[in-house]
Amino acid sequence: LHNHGYWRPKPLLDTARFMLSFNSWHRKNHQNSQALWKHEAVQKYLETLSKEYQQVSHQLSADSLNDFEQRTLRRRCADLSPIAAAFQEIKEAEKEVQELEAMCTELDSRDEKQLLQLALEEKESLDRKMNMLCRKLFQLLVPKEKYDRSPVILEVAAGRTTGGDICQQFTKEMFEMYQNYADYKCWTFDIVNYVPAEIGGLHHAAAHISGENVYKHLKYEGGTHRVQRIPETGMSSRMQRIHTGTMSVIVLPQPEEVDVKVDPKDLRIDTFRARGAGGQHVNKTDSAVRIVHLPTGLAVECQQERSQQLNKEIALRTLRAKLYQQVIEKQLSQEQSARKLQLGTRAQSERIRTYNFTQDRVTDHRISYDARNIKEILSGKEALDKLISRLLEFAEIEAVTQYLENLQALEGGG
Repeated sequence: LHNHGYWRPKPLLDTARFMLSFNSWHRKNHQNSQALWKHEAVQKYLETLSKEYQQVSHQLSADSLNDFEQRTLRRRCADLSPIAAAFQEIKEAEKEVQELEAMCTELDSRDEKQLLQLALEEKESLDRKMNMLCRKLFQLLVPKEKYDRSPVILEVAAGRTTGGDICQQFTKEMFEMYQNYADYKCWTFDIVNYVPAEIGGLHHAAAHISGENVYKHLKYEGGTHRVQRIPETGMSSRMQRIHTGTMSVIVLPQPEEVDVKVDPKDLRIDTFRARGAGGQHVNKTDSAVRIVHLPTGLAVECQQERSQQLNKEIALRTLRAKLYQQVIEKQLSQEQSARKLQLGTRAQSERIRTYNFTQDRVTDHRISYDARNIKEILSGKEALDKLISRLLEFAEIEAVTQYLENLQALEGGG
């Protein structure tokens, strides 16, 4: 309590004040959550929060508090309680690890190989638990992104390359990967637009994806994805040379409360006949709709439904999402709360990932992470989820590390 008679809570992480840097101490050492936990600044900061939690809990028992002071203290106590509990849980797990390490040293000196093997397996299990607990703790420290729980509009578009069909084929594979990933995560995947290429690939497609924490998992997928492979079909396949192509992904959060006023006078609405592979999919009427927002030049189209009215409604919803994205970009820029990783989602020319088929390797350039088995990743299931999880963990560590670096600089007068 201050002299003025009220409690002034300190923010857990004031990320609005700090920009994230890829030249951090943890980047040089390829840190994970458990390694960051051992850093002296982290320990010091968490000890401070733990002591503050004890002080706040003690203050709440005072009889002299008025209603406002009690409400403020309770809010702060609620903020600190899960952090203090997680901190204590990690401390206890760390003690268990230290005891096991001492036991392993003793068993090794006595040449007790069978018991040593059991102890080492137990230590591996505890190490995994420690990393999980540390990540849980850092997730509590890092503020939730405003749009993490939002559904998204995901768009894919083929790049241009000499080699013809390599970009279109890769774009189709990527779109199917995200469709499978949505199914794996039990999300709803509604195709808004789909423009196939003549040779079996895909020029452009868009989908509305809704479910639990969709934007949180897909926000780092935006950017340019590069493919390196020997084409399996077409003229290029006869040369047996590695070709390079690209495709781009755009991920737009679409909060449920999106309410962007669009003046009908600012719209140009065109209708055309849906394009498709033939058969029942091709409409015999002009049911496809393209809408251009004249003030900004933004254009969207939809041809998935047989009804022109339905296509118009979907196209308008997509247009509102794109216009709302401009508002989101402005907010993120002002608040300085976007992770450095997320900057990649806004610079579409930036190459974020390479899929090298000849070496069966996927490289995410932002976190210097290599994954094997491209087919498993393109299947959109566990392997892709693991890669996305690594990105999320890296972003969490990035936020905590940069905060602590700036905190140390402020304390040192820097």
